[in-house]
Amino acid sequence: MEDDEGELLLWKSDSAPQSMVSVTVGRVMATLLAARPKKLHDAVSGLSPDHRHGASLDSLDQSLWFLHKYVRDAVQNHASLDEILVPMIEHTLRFKDKNWKRGGQVMVLLNWLFLDELTFQSLIKNLADIIVRKDDRYVALGWCILVRSLVEFESVPNELSLNGLRERFKDMLKVFSSCIPRLTCILSKGSILQEGFELPSRLSVCAADCVVSLTNALTRKAEAQTRQKRLNASSSYQQVTLFSNAVDDQREKPISSSSKDSNLDMEYLLWDQLKDLLILVQRLLAWSMKSRPLHAKGLEQVLKWLQEINVHYGSFRNEAGKEKAKISQTGALLLSSCWRHYSILLFLDDCRFSQHYEEWLNQYLSGIQYYSGHHTGESVGNKDGRETIIFFLNCLCLLLGRLDSKKFESTVSEYGSQISQVLLLQFHSTDEDVITEVVSIFKAVFLNPKLSSGDSITDIRQLDVVMPSLLNLLDERDVTARAVIILIAESCLMSRDNDQFLLEVFKRFDSDSIVQRRNAIDVISEIVQMSSNKRNLLTQSAWQDIAKQLIKCLEDEEILIRKQAADLLPCIDPSLVLPSLVRLVYSSNDKGLASAEEALVGVLKCHNQNIGAIFVLLDCVSDFGLNAALSNTGGKGQGSRLQSDRVLSLIPKWSHSVQDWKFLIGSLIDKMFAEPSNAVLVRFLSIINEHLVKATDVILKRILSYVKGQKEIDESFYTKRGSQNVDISPSVQQSLFERLCPLLVIRMLPLEVFNDLSMSVMYGQLPNRTIINVSWSADMDIVDPTCVVELLLNRAFSKFEFDDVRKMAAELCGRIHPQVLYPYVSLVLEDAVGSHNIPGIKACLFSMCTSLAVRGEHMSSHFDIFEIVKTLEVVLSWPSQDGDEVSKSQHGCIDFMALMICAELQAPNTCSTSSKKGHASVKGSILGYVIHQLIDGRKELVSTYDLDQKYNTADNCTPVSFRLCMANVLISACQKLSDSRKKRFAREVLPRLVSFAKVTSTQVDIRAACIGVIFSAVYHLKSAILPYANDIFRVSVNALKSGQEKERIAGAKLMVSLMSSEDPILDCISGELLEARDVLSSVSSLDPSIEVQQICQKMLQCLLSP
Repeated sequence: MEDDEGELLLWKSDSAPQSMVSVTVGRVMATLLAARPKKLHDAVSGLSPDHRHGASLDSLDQSLWFLHKYVRDAVQNHASLDEILVPMIEHTLRFKDKNWKRGGQVMVLLNWLFLDELTFQSLIKNLADIIVRKDDRYVALGWCILVRSLVEFESVPNELSLNGLRERFKDMLKVFSSCIPRLTCILSKGSILQEGFELPSRLSVCAADCVVSLTNALTRKAEAQTRQKRLNASSSYQQVTLFSNAVDDQREKPISSSSKDSNLDMEYLLWDQLKDLLILVQRLLAWSMKSRPLHAKGLEQVLKWLQEINVHYGSFRNEAGKEKAKISQTGALLLSSCWRHYSILLFLDDCRFSQHYEEWLNQYLSGIQYYSGHHTGESVGNKDGRETIIFFLNCLCLLLGRLDSKKFESTVSEYGSQISQVLLLQFHSTDEDVITEVVSIFKAVFLNPKLSSGDSITDIRQLDVVMPSLLNLLDERDVTARAVIILIAESCLMSRDNDQFLLEVFKRFDSDSIVQRRNAIDVISEIVQMSSNKRNLLTQSAWQDIAKQLIKCLEDEEILIRKQAADLLPCIDPSLVLPSLVRLVYSSNDKGLASAEEALVGVLKCHNQNIGAIFVLLDCVSDFGLNAALSNTGGKGQGSRLQSDRVLSLIPKWSHSVQDWKFLIGSLIDKMFAEPSNAVLVRFLSIINEHLVKATDVILKRILSYVKGQKEIDESFYTKRGSQNVDISPSVQQSLFERLCPLLVIRMLPLEVFNDLSMSVMYGQLPNRTIINVSWSADMDIVDPTCVVELLLNRAFSKFEFDDVRKMAAELCGRIHPQVLYPYVSLVLEDAVGSHNIPGIKACLFSMCTSLAVRGEHMSSHFDIFEIVKTLEVVLSWPSQDGDEVSKSQHGCIDFMALMICAELQAPNTCSTSSKKGHASVKGSILGYVIHQLIDGRKELVSTYDLDQKYNTADNCTPVSFRLCMANVLISACQKLSDSRKKRFAREVLPRLVSFAKVTSTQVDIRAACIGVIFSAVYHLKSAILPYANDIFRVSVNALKSGQEKERIAGAKLMVSLMSSEDPILDCISGELLEARDVLSSVSSLDPSIEVQQICQKMLQCLLSP
């Protein structure tokens, strides 16, 4: 008979090409899968050996015999069965949404093929292997659908007997369960991120449902075993062997857990998948977070339960011993019994859910009620009862969370009263998991704003009835109270009588019990957080009451209450909280100060774009300062200033949170111009000055607009003011503030604002204008400034101006770009010196000193320094007395020249070379000019001099006072030098001064001044003088030994400075200390100057001390 089969059927052989066989298999599968399920089932049932003889494969009988022959040979040859399984998978996917009869052909064929043991083993392992081998999403999708349909075949009503599937169900389940890890891997990678939430892909949904179906089937072991025992060996359930050839079972196993020698029971099969169940529930939880919050809550609890089982029983899984095996078996049975119920609620796609959910709901509610009634009183801690209640609550969350909105509303309408009674019983539980789930269900059922039916209002009224009981639960600090807090807060917002509920909550703040106060603020916290984005939920009076109560809480004895109140206040309208917060910050209550400051910063940050909040704050601070000034007397004013600074010191913490400064700063500038005497506003702007650059245009345009309306000061103003014999009148004081106000704003701007010469609002046409023939008496005043720089020049150099205004304007002129500033100031200075105008000279010097201080070496390329020095020579040559205006001007000249030296040393292009004698020779520099004037003292053009020449000490044409000013310039420069400039200064100055100090033919005052400069260098330059330490030491010794009194005093001070220097300098001069000791010993006893004796005695004591 086997020979006839080979003659009649086209089949794979050595002479038959592989492609021909594939085509034939394709035709056969197409024929079989296109047949109606009932007809195909009848053909299988009536199949006989006589049907093997036929020429056409279009008939079902011939196709079935071909399939039989193909599978038999594939089994014998250990060949792949993909060519019949893949079409089945694709067919299942194509008709998954159709009627069962359209997709039942695969069931009929597999049921028939499964009747043979060997064929079943090969087919099922090949099918299981496909999901591992084929990285094809389409095939994987169909595979999941096919396997789920095989596992759930009994749940689909049909008239066909599927004995093969039924008999092989247990073995099939064992093989498919080995595929769960692969399915878990698929669903783990199948998430799509959308709006911060994970959503499953189509494949991951099918993979998850397939895992749920497989694991649910593993819990039905008892039913499967009972059915199999009832099988009658002589009935149609009897195994039919269609293939007579032996099959070698020794072949590669693609999935190790599907070994046919496995004798694990079904519950252990599920137990082995525990880690995969954890992953499955984690994915289901992530996918449910957005659209199914209550279902997600149930999944959280299921996940927690699985993790506890894994921790408690997992360690005994692979250990030997009867006791450990028994414990492991207990865990497996517990997992199986509970997972059977959980799994039916976890399907993502389940058309049968709507048919059974009401039956399940009744079961869960009855179970909760039963166990709640039987586990109270003495047995309240009964673990079994607790676990059972949690189990039913989990099921209730999973079930209710799966309902769509319409079905959920109808369920609540029908079962709401029963659900509320069951849930209220659980508030007496002390178990946190129980309370958490009860609250979740309670909120979803009774406090769900999405419920639109009229019945939901009835449910809210039911909640209002139980509110007194809920409020009484705030007397304890336990898990129940924490749950009730949420319910009370939401009830206050949803109930029409929320003010009454709030009053009841507020009463608990007066309690001596910390527990009651903490519970009360927790309720307020929930209310504020829930309603902060929906102001209409609370009335304005309710917000005022809440704000007032939270302010009080900032002074509560309990630090946690203070912290919570500080975190809540930013959520409230700032106009309701800022005045009270400012008063609290000013109070002397140290207990509430930190909390009040934290709350104040939080309010400002939360409303960082609300200019009204800033105005409220500034007005409160100003009012406080005014009231404090009126109430304070004597020396208490400083205290009020410090208290006001408490608030302003918090502003930087707020400023970094601001996004749009232009709107805020424009409004602040307008307020400042409207209140020019508001010192609080000035300090506020100075604190945020780093952010003003972000709104430069807005600020400068408002300044120009403001000053255009101001009346200029003339001689008549001073005449009127001079005729008054009283303090400055309010009108004069107001005028002073008005003229200072725009300057104060400009002063707050960073230097970079002045760097852009193309900014018209800042410079106008000044960079393109040549300023000539400027006269102090005539053309100096700019009556109508068109840019900010003109305003500054006008206020600084105008003939009539407030001294405070002139000084500030001169300082601000120092920020002007040197290309604009120096040509103008040079002419103004020359004119002021010529007319002996001291205010003008001081303004020029102040502006230039400021420019050198802020711009340094960058200014030198914009003007001829010696043109200015020639003018300064005149001022320094004027006779003066200490403290008079001329002396002050001369000090300004000295500081200016010292700053020019500092800037010059910083510039990289200043040239200096060394002469053969090792002395520095500097040409064309201000430092060289100063040294030259100090040492030589000969009048000559300041721009032409050479220090590398022999001294002419016989003809000192320069006045001694001028030369002493040059020494003061060098001393001032020592004090102002930065560390990077000290070595260069020492290199270029000290060798010349040391050499000059040795010349005894020069004037004593000049030599003493030079020693004074060296002393200042030793004191300020530190280690930079190390190369010259020995020479300097000789200067001090020589001055003590042979100098006159001024020299000896200067020399003694110089030695003191050297001996108190750093260790490297002391090491350098250590060889000279013996001689120094002898000199000091002699001078300390014989010198006629008491001052010199005292200095030398102290130094001698230092040398002789051990």
